[in-house]
Amino acid sequence: MLKQVTPLMLIAAVAACSSPLDRRQVNDNDAYVHTATSPELVIPAGLHKPSYNQEYKIPAIGPKADPLLVGKRLDVRPPLQVLPMAEGTHVEEGSDNIKIVVESIDNKVDLKQEIFSTLKGFMTKQGIGSRSENYEQGSIETDWIESQEVIESNMWSADKVYLLRQRYRFNVEVRPHGRTGNVTINLIEHEEHYNGVEQDILLSGEDKRRYTVDMLNSAVSYMSIKREKAIKAARLQQSLGIEVSLVEPQAGEDEQAGQAYWLAAAPYKQVWDRLRIVLPEMGFEIADMDSNKGLYFLSFNDNSGFWSSLWGDDKLPLKEGNYRILLEDGDASEQTKIVLRDAEDEPLSNEVVAGVYQALANLMKEDRNKR
Repeated sequence: MLKQVTPLMLIAAVAACSSPLDRRQVNDNDAYVHTATSPELVIPAGLHKPSYNQEYKIPAIGPKADPLLVGKRLDVRPPLQVLPMAEGTHVEEGSDNIKIVVESIDNKVDLKQEIFSTLKGFMTKQGIGSRSENYEQGSIETDWIESQEVIESNMWSADKVYLLRQRYRFNVEVRPHGRTGNVTINLIEHEEHYNGVEQDILLSGEDKRRYTVDMLNSAVSYMSIKREKAIKAARLQQSLGIEVSLVEPQAGEDEQAGQAYWLAAAPYKQVWDRLRIVLPEMGFEIADMDSNKGLYFLSFNDNSGFWSSLWGDDKLPLKEGNYRILLEDGDASEQTKIVLRDAEDEPLSNEVVAGVYQALANLMKEDRNKR
């Protein structure tokens, strides 16, 4: 005989969640606020007063403290921290707003355009509309950003929903030299609705800060992803081989005009960065450098064993001593001229330049991803 099981009848199924206001307050009641301070123990005359442990002594309220922020009025949530996670960013906090300082990581990229594009990309990714944009003034205002939270869910009636609506303004400012800029954010409109009724909310400064920090962290997190991709792309570009050719003078040219040189099939910056890796591998020590003038100041020490292991019996036809390498833009934008000179900035013989060429060309064209 089967035992009959009586199904559980649900009279009402209500799942109540804490509201955004509840999450700011202490749990349970705030009876502790009305707790009286116990008087110190009265010691009869002639006896020694015992020592009191001061570890848990509550300090006096400071002059800047608000004496009304106690009990349910006190916001117990931990503060949010600004997280400058993107490469080349750090934080500057002021009394009115929070500023993320952004440094350029690529001189070929317009910093203001990068920041603006990143913010617009972040908004698109999050489904946030734009109310207005002004590139010249460096401002972007969002449309309404809405988020809903079910506070009470009922099986037989409509859910009670808490609706938060906000609009923000991003401000972008880049210094005249174009190497650093900053992003600030302000909460410009805020509405809260519960069960379809707009709530009369007066945001505190801490509330505004929490909202703006949260939004700014999300934007910087998106910038971090975009910058990481850009850095990886730049590293990949630098790892690719660069073809270098030897340009020798034509018959009849004078010694100065007819000096042999090397021509790299890559832009100046890429060649400059590549030489910083290649030159030490050739046996040169980089004593100093000036990227603005395209100058490497080098010291060469002959290491026959090193070159024998790389190029068989060949070695660089150079005497030990100091040298210079000069980089110049080539005739085309994607070419860079490389000139080898002695310590006094005098040209070396074309035979020496040609003799060093093969070692340089082999290392420059090597694909570093395959190492």
